[in-house]
Amino acid sequence: MPHEKKYPKQLSAGANNAVISLSETEVGKIYTGDTRSDIGSEAEKMKSANAINSLVVKFIRLDFNEALQAEMLVMERIFPIDFRAYEFEKRELWYSVFEDELQELHKSGFVHRDIRRPSGLSGLAFDNVLLSSSGLRLIDVGISALQSQVGNILFDKYVRTERQEMLEFKEYFVNR
Repeated sequence: MPHEKKYPKQLSAGANNAVISLSETEVGKIYTGDTRSDIGSEAEKMKSANAINSLVVKFIRLDFNEALQAEMLVMERIFPIDFRAYEFEKRELWYSVFEDELQELHKSGFVHRDIRRPSGLSGLAFDNVLLSSSGLRLIDVGISALQSQVGNILFDKYVRTERQEMLEFKEYFVNR
């Protein structure tokens, strides 16, 4: 079930959080209640991925919004583009770069784990993958995992699942 509360300048809502516009270049993911582990963990995973390549949305800072009385994970603002406006050849190229960058993240010990939204949740199947002016990008690293934190057995399992999701995403993105 999506986050129920509506905030001023809200852009989207997930199962536990909402994202608001802060400016033309920044958005804030709102955390309310006791979020000491969630917000810090997500920030660290985002920074880890950002150090490898630019596939994952860029972490900017952790902040507190006085007006909303909420902690925020501030990140770059991405303006999504509808991929259906582009030729198959261009989409194939974007997908190829996306696949290479995702494999680079895997080799470096990061797995996103939320490329394909579980069928029980509202929203589009692949709404954590956005096409922007700079190519395909990943958002929402909340359930992502670092190999150093989960160990090889779980990490390898997550990567196998993500590779299957990538095949489904390719069919959706390239051939639709």
